[in-house]
Order: sequence, then C-alpha cells, then structure tokens
Amino acid sequence: MSRSIQCTSCGSYSMVRDDNHTEVITHNGESITLTGLSGWFCSSCGDGWFDNDSSIRVSEAGDGLVLRTRELCSQEVRRIRKKLGLTQKEAAAIFGGGPNAFSLYERGKIEPHTSTLKLLHLLDRNPNLVDEIKIHTHAA
Repeated sequence: MSRSIQCTSCGSYSMVRDDNHTEVITHNGESITLTGLSGWFCSSCGDGWFDNDSSIRVSEAGDGLVLRTRELCSQEVRRIRKKLGLTQKEAAAIFGGGPNAFSLYERGKIEPHTSTLKLLHLLDRNPNLVDEIKIHTHAA
C-alpha cells in the first residue's frame, strides 16, 4: 500500500508525483514556460515542490526573465527620457528617486517604481506636458 503525502500548504493528503510538470513563470508581463519538471504537487491547492534539478531550472529561468525584463525596461526608460529631451539629472528631479536614479534604471540595475513608469508612459504619449511638469519641479 502506498502512503499519501500531506500538502504543507493546505493539509490535504493529495500530493502527487509528476515527472512532466509544466510551470509558467511571469514577471512584468513577460512569461516563460518550462516543461519536463519533476516534483510533488498538490491536486487540491496546486502548491508543490520541485526536485533539486527542476528547482535549479526554475530558479535560473526566473533569474533570466527578471534580467530580460529589466533590460527591456531600461531601454524603454532611456528612449522616453531622450524623446522628452531630458538629461538623467533633469529626469531624476522631475520623477524623484535620487540623483543617480535614471542612471541605475537605464543600466538595468534597478527597476523604476510603477508610478514612475506610468508617468513616463503618459509623457511618452503627451510629450507637451513635460514643460508643465518642469514648472512644478526644480528641473526647469
């Protein structure tokens, strides 16, 4: 008789071995699908744990996805800043984040706050508003 394994998340005894599990990893609107993963997964709540090799694959894929989305974001931030005719220092004065913020964003070291990205995209569609914003900051 085989013994059931209890799920550590929901407590049910419905953990099932899967050696061909598919996992979709998503970060900032980008996704990657991994197949052929192995581990134990709960048929009740969907939680589970990967075997060591699969865990490494998931971790490396997730890290790669974060780096790729950071690179895409950094290119977009740079493109919009230049379109608006702003230096990195002027952009930092308008959007905040400190004097080196846009250097860090554009090198992909950190991602801008969601509010900064939303305002950048708004100004990308309405560049004439940048002069209005400059009036209310020290970047003028």
